[in-house]
Amino acid sequence: MKKSWFIFIVGLCSLISSAVFAQKTSDSLARQAYLQDCIQYALGHQPIIRQSVIDQEIAERTVQSSLAAWYPQIAAGYNLLHNLKLPTTIFPDPTTGESVPRTIGAKNTSTASFSLSQSVFNRDLLLASRTADAYRLQAAQQTVNNKINVVVNVSKAFYDLILTQRQVDILSEDITRLQRSLQDATNQYKGGIVDRTDPQRATIALNNSRAQQKQYRDLVGSKVQTLKQLMGYPPNFQLNVVYDTLQLANEVVADTLLLANPKNRIEYQLLQTQGRLLEANVRYNRWAYLPSVSAFGNYNFLYQNNAFGQLYSQSFPNSLIGLAVALPIFQGGRRIQQTKIAELQVQRLNWDLAALTSAVDAEYAQALATYKGNLANYLALRENQLLAEDVYRIINLQYRSGIKTYLDVTIAEADLRTARLNVFNALYQTLTTKLDVQQALGAIQFER
Repeated sequence: MKKSWFIFIVGLCSLISSAVFAQKTSDSLARQAYLQDCIQYALGHQPIIRQSVIDQEIAERTVQSSLAAWYPQIAAGYNLLHNLKLPTTIFPDPTTGESVPRTIGAKNTSTASFSLSQSVFNRDLLLASRTADAYRLQAAQQTVNNKINVVVNVSKAFYDLILTQRQVDILSEDITRLQRSLQDATNQYKGGIVDRTDPQRATIALNNSRAQQKQYRDLVGSKVQTLKQLMGYPPNFQLNVVYDTLQLANEVVADTLLLANPKNRIEYQLLQTQGRLLEANVRYNRWAYLPSVSAFGNYNFLYQNNAFGQLYSQSFPNSLIGLAVALPIFQGGRRIQQTKIAELQVQRLNWDLAALTSAVDAEYAQALATYKGNLANYLALRENQLLAEDVYRIINLQYRSGIKTYLDVTIAEADLRTARLNVFNALYQTLTTKLDVQQALGAIQFER
């Protein structure tokens, strides 16, 4: 009873500590969640990752279950029989030579048996022992594949979210600037310097920016939920995404001189492991011509008596040991066809490897070209932003001096807003295509 209470208390403490740890993790992400924090959380909580870890455990248990047949197999049995009518056997009479029917056996019979068997050679067990490491490796590689996909998806969702948040911030700054411009235009209109179209244009521009900001702000909520879903994060918990704009700008650069090596891709490694299993299957089918050999031993306690109450008063034990050999001689050509099928599956997999090699080269070339184009576009747009800021500053000063019209200010403001939004759009595109380049190279690695 004390032991049961101890186990219950230990289990309860484990559950409480797990809940407290999860709460602490969620609290820290509610305060600040950088990209690396989101990735680490996803690797520990994303359902597909947790399922992959369970699949690895299932694979290990399956291997151990298959290999268990190599150990001696011990079994016990018991039966109790009551003959309603004893069997009759014909015996020849030694004096007359005539056949005489005689009843043999006891009305009540009971047997307790113990058996021991040991496989000496069995192709199923030989296949299990030779493919155990490959099955473990395949499960581990599938976990790595899922982790890579989670890292890429979470990173892209993170970049998409901060892009939208930055767009909201840019529009907030634009609204503040437009409010100031509206006030200036209104003051000049009241002073008779300009006509009423200037404050009207300012109002139109301000309303457009507010409407656009509302649209982006509404998108932030949905993109936060998308990021939570990809992380495996509780949907009702707070998640405060934090980023460093300067650091993001520094992360856009990638080495474009690297060459794609398909062997670095986890997909290629998975196919290689599958090839090992298929080659083992070829050998397994070739072993079908070999016999199965096993040794066994039995010990039986036999009890017989016509009186049920005295059934176990006397035992008639017996025992035996033996060697069993089974050799299939002719199966209608099935073994030949099974071996040929296994060989064709290996050939087919080789073509999968060839197709993947070609696909990796094409995928990397496309990702690299897209990345280079996005990087060049980002650098050009960043320069345009600096120029737009300078143009707006000069035109705004000229407007206040009465040199330029408010239409020129409106155009300069629109160009500046567009330039700033375009820079972050280009930054997002560059960062996401850099991820595609890294994934195509197989540069995102995890230990198995």
